[in-house]
Amino acid sequence: MTNHVAGKSIVITGGGGGFGRLVALKTAALGAKVTLGDIDLAAAEAVAAEVCAAGGTAQAVAVDVTRLAEVKALVAKAIEAHGAVDVMINNAGIMPLAFIADHEAAYAAWERCIDINIKGVLNGMVAAHDPMIAAGRGHVINLSSIYGNFPVTGAAVYGASKAAVNFLSESLRVEARGKIKVTTIKPTGVPATGLSGTIVNQAASVGILGQNTGLFMEMVGQMAEGTFPAEQLDPANIDYASLAPDHIADGIVHAINQPWGVSIGEMTIRASGDHFIL
Repeated sequence: MTNHVAGKSIVITGGGGGFGRLVALKTAALGAKVTLGDIDLAAAEAVAAEVCAAGGTAQAVAVDVTRLAEVKALVAKAIEAHGAVDVMINNAGIMPLAFIADHEAAYAAWERCIDINIKGVLNGMVAAHDPMIAAGRGHVINLSSIYGNFPVTGAAVYGASKAAVNFLSESLRVEARGKIKVTTIKPTGVPATGLSGTIVNQAASVGILGQNTGLFMEMVGQMAEGTFPAEQLDPANIDYASLAPDHIADGIVHAINQPWGVSIGEMTIRASGDHFIL
């Protein structure tokens, strides 16, 4: 396949781990110049060092995505170091699943979710907009979720935040047609990213599991014990049951690795045997 990633200046929020780290490593290996923004500067610096040790180009910048001035500074650092912001990946996010009845325990996390998942994405779009328009081209990639597809129990605030990401993405696509490509990525459940660590009430995952809740919990237990059938953890098999984060990262790289005139608008990547009903 032709390499359309080489030479691109890519900014990634939440670049200190999860999908952000994987995309940084994969795109840098293809010749991209990566700027990693994260509220945890040490984590971003560790990923940048990993990229550079493999022969790639990367820098780390401390950023709180809820603050527009800091996100603008992040983009400015990319332009200063690499001459442009070709791709802006708004990846930072949290997932505080909880029932409305959990409000006493969950409300502070919900407020943070709104700030990071909605304002953070909006700030990334705003920060990248003018430089991309001035350059005549750009690509914004926003991380949404299958939770944004439809309202379900246990995900009122998180699902609403991801539905907002879908709206923001489509609005930018329509407004910037022919100048900025927009891709919305909708991951399914990928436990290895660490996002599940931001869940407030584990029982609230019932909304995405429905009638498969028992089977999913059984799978999780068996995986912890090391007794889950190995073939169901092999992506070569049709009953692959638990998606590895690399597959989502590969999808993001695929969206970037297109000619400027080709835009992949939306992508959901699942394990073919996953348990999720959305």
